[in-house]
Amino acid sequence: MSAAAPVRQFRTVFISDVHLGTRGCQAELLLDFFRHMECETLYLVGDIIDGWKLKGGWWWPQPHNDVVQKILRMARKGVNVIYVPGNHDDAARDYCGVHLGGVVVARDAIHETADGKRYLVLHGDEFDGVTRHARWLAFLGDWAYRGVLGLNTVFNRARRRLGFGYWSLSAYLKVKVKNALQFIENFEAAVADEARRRGVDGVICGHIHKAEMREIDGVTYVNDGDWVESCTALVEHFDGRLEILEWAKLRSWSVIDRLRQLSPVLEGAPGEAPATEEPAAA
Repeated sequence: MSAAAPVRQFRTVFISDVHLGTRGCQAELLLDFFRHMECETLYLVGDIIDGWKLKGGWWWPQPHNDVVQKILRMARKGVNVIYVPGNHDDAARDYCGVHLGGVVVARDAIHETADGKRYLVLHGDEFDGVTRHARWLAFLGDWAYRGVLGLNTVFNRARRRLGFGYWSLSAYLKVKVKNALQFIENFEAAVADEARRRGVDGVICGHIHKAEMREIDGVTYVNDGDWVESCTALVEHFDGRLEILEWAKLRSWSVIDRLRQLSPVLEGAPGEAPATEEPAAA
């Protein structure tokens, strides 16, 4: 491996759908991202901890604890950390307006970029009809989704042994499902309508595990993706420009990187990962 990857400076970083407490969570990749970025403001856009899964059985390996500790350390060092809970960590919504270890909990937020644009920041589950009106079906879907992610874990373990980078089998399968694509389209339109109703320039959300940035009838719709399948973050540069980073692809996350994950500084320059299909939503 070559010299250590550089630390990237951003004005703002948005992450969501980490799902700490599940086996599908790519906590090591997220830690690698945190080690190689600095920002003034960090938005946690929901489903950071998977309370649904933890209610059914506790699973919390050290990397998951390290993610929480890293976020709290960032807050102590002066990073503005805003936590907008989602449906999987909805218990935290009882603490909106409270500061927890330097982290501000909020139901939603308005973020103004360096170039003066205003974005509504929310998780987005309130615009998912299944989550709102058929909670039992949402739990059933979550159970099936975890099964697919289990296959994804086995698949990527085999890829790592062969020296290949991370690739989401579950995202590939879902992008082929017509109903999933229609759900995504409906969700994006509903979230964009809410931004229009609030009189802002755009919306930044998570929930559906599909990183996206596009215009919908004059409103900028941005989804920061997830850290289960696509391993993406939304970043704001100091001129106000927004960009979606596909961290697994940038870092070419391979078995060699895995062996170095406990090192204080992970070595390896960004490179190309095997071609993938565009990730889809949960």
